[in-house]
Amino acid sequence: MNDAPSDPFGQTSGNGASTSFDLLHEKVRRWIWHQGWTELRDIQERSIPVLLEGQRDLIIAAGTASGKTEAAFLPIVSRLATDERKPGAGFEAIYISPLRALINDQFGRMETLCEEVEIPVWKWHGDVASSVKERARKRPQGILLTTPESLEAILIRRGNEAKRLFAALSYMVIDEMHAFMDAERGRQLQSLLNRIEIAAGHPVVRVGLSATLADMRTSAAFLRPLNPDGVEILESQMGSQPLKLQVRGYIQPRLKQRDANSDKGEATESTADIEIATHLFDTLRGHRSLIFAGSRRNVELYTARLRGLCETSGVPEEFFAHHGSLSREHREEAERRLKEDDRPGSIIATTTLELGIDVGHIDAVSQIGPGHTVSGMRQRLGRSGRRAGQSSVMRVYTTEMAIDERIHPIDAMRPRTVQTIAMLNLMLRRWNEPPQIGCLHLSTLIQQILALIAQHGGLTVKQGWNRLIESRVFPEIDQALYIGVLRRMKHPEVQLIEQAPDGTLLPGEEGERVINDRGFYAVFMTPDEFKVITDRGRNLGTLPVDSPVMPEQLIIFAGRRWRVIELDNQRREILVTRAYGGVPPKFGGEGLPPADEVVAEMRRVYESIAIPRFLDRIALECLTEARETFDHLGLRHAGLLRHEDELLLFPWVGNRAQLALVLALASHGVKANSEGIAVTIPAKDGGKLVAALKTLAERPAPDAEVLARLVPDMKRAKYDAYLGEELLARCYASEHIDAARVPIIATDLISRLPAEATTIFETKVPL
Repeated sequence: MNDAPSDPFGQTSGNGASTSFDLLHEKVRRWIWHQGWTELRDIQERSIPVLLEGQRDLIIAAGTASGKTEAAFLPIVSRLATDERKPGAGFEAIYISPLRALINDQFGRMETLCEEVEIPVWKWHGDVASSVKERARKRPQGILLTTPESLEAILIRRGNEAKRLFAALSYMVIDEMHAFMDAERGRQLQSLLNRIEIAAGHPVVRVGLSATLADMRTSAAFLRPLNPDGVEILESQMGSQPLKLQVRGYIQPRLKQRDANSDKGEATESTADIEIATHLFDTLRGHRSLIFAGSRRNVELYTARLRGLCETSGVPEEFFAHHGSLSREHREEAERRLKEDDRPGSIIATTTLELGIDVGHIDAVSQIGPGHTVSGMRQRLGRSGRRAGQSSVMRVYTTEMAIDERIHPIDAMRPRTVQTIAMLNLMLRRWNEPPQIGCLHLSTLIQQILALIAQHGGLTVKQGWNRLIESRVFPEIDQALYIGVLRRMKHPEVQLIEQAPDGTLLPGEEGERVINDRGFYAVFMTPDEFKVITDRGRNLGTLPVDSPVMPEQLIIFAGRRWRVIELDNQRREILVTRAYGGVPPKFGGEGLPPADEVVAEMRRVYESIAIPRFLDRIALECLTEARETFDHLGLRHAGLLRHEDELLLFPWVGNRAQLALVLALASHGVKANSEGIAVTIPAKDGGKLVAALKTLAERPAPDAEVLARLVPDMKRAKYDAYLGEELLARCYASEHIDAARVPIIATDLISRLPAEATTIFETKVPL
């Protein structure tokens, strides 16, 4: 092996001589040289001195494929290689990822880097053999790649070894940090970081990596809750790749009975579905691409359709399914196929490939429907155009109903097309969804109290307060609420904890059962599932227990068509064999409403005359029809119209504020339902609606907890069932209801009521 020159780079991305390359360990410089790099990325150039110093927490914010992981680990590995290290003294750095697949992907890259400097790298998650974990536990050193759930398991199962395992720890790196923020797993992760530092006996440098952070101050507070001002933030200064963007519109003829054949086990693809699949096939066959289908059901439908087109065309199979219900082996098979640079292929996925799992060079990204979030759309776009001189390519496919005399006004407003345009506009302006502030996450608090008890064999009330509340892991919880949660956990109806005579909190009868459950380490719900097994013994994946699959039913799963041979309730297995026909099973849990800013941007799109350059002919026609309908309905100035026997209310707000309005109206005897951008009310309740809006506009904001009690089932998180109605209402209100905005929304709607609100005219939509 030839020695690397001291500086192989002529210029850095900042158009100046590299000042950071020479700071790296000689063997790390040699590794860089053998990768064929000619320069450091700007984010790497700037992160190296900070992390080599090893005193400051750091957020590295840069686009997909910008070298964030290397920006963290080039200096970290250099520092570990330089420091005097004692074998077996403890792990020196931890990499925490939201996905096992991302850990598997990073493991290979990390091994090649660390091999040069003889630093061991360990994977530790649910798919790793226990023998590997045992070797790492007995001689802990180097870098540990893991998930929050596996860290939880380590601390609970090996609580008495935690000090030994983490005594030498210097760095904790959180990848895809945006995926944790304001989520149940995020609170758990913050608690874990705190607990690990306590076990190590010293502060540990925290490093957050992300491509789609919306608010850097909030992000810093997430990374280091007690000292956000001490977090250094590095945002990439590199320009983005050239972008090729297109929205393709498709019109779906109205069907009298859209799902008339579904009970017979026959596919219910619409003509628009078929046209989209045909365009995907004609455009992407022979290339390398990712297709984000929006839902697991869509993944199955489009994969089956595209494979059928391969078969009828007599060409090799190039399309592969990828979603969370498929087996790990099936997903990894698809990923390996795309990593083969010399072979074309496309993966049809949900959000499973949104994050940074390496599937090799991608020519183009396609998305069916507007997608869930703007930040997710940006992540997807970043999967293509990674090579120098290559453009990022994205096509978004939208479908709308054909306009006729029976069409509903909301459908005539072309909401899918307008939402897609709005989200792309925001993406191009580099906007991301901000994290939601003020959520209590009481379910996760319960889990962390039990986890601390399990880790230490017991917990005092003060210890729990110090580690969970005073640490600002749960900053919204005050002393009264904390004590209220503990009392509820101790309640005879619950029995999650009990208190010893000296005040120590111990597991109660139900607490013992919960802690010993194999799913305890995850704070999110894991549904009871059946394995789907082929008659040749291959595991295809899992289906929820409540999915209505019966023997002899024809289904589409893993992108292929099957007949159910047998349903074994005792072994929780579904046996299938290859067949023709079928529809995807119902997976559930799909679809998220848009954020406030997305709805506001939709309104701006309706009111504007600007024509986006990325629309094809049909998408442009849909936008034109959307604006004509918007004006015909008088929605530039009005907020209420009548259609047949219902009233349509347009508050132009996101989900939390809209839900608050719906519940506030219900508290005044008005039955209202959310229908996307509109709220529907029976026309007979028009008088009550106007009166309710006037009252809501004049009075202070309603109590969010009172509104929450109007929701039939408030349970959303894993341990919500233990909270009781009072705590549950408070928790649900903090996470789902924006009651403070109700008077503002009501005032705006009153100002946009027709002059004679009691004689609201019936609107007819033009053909």
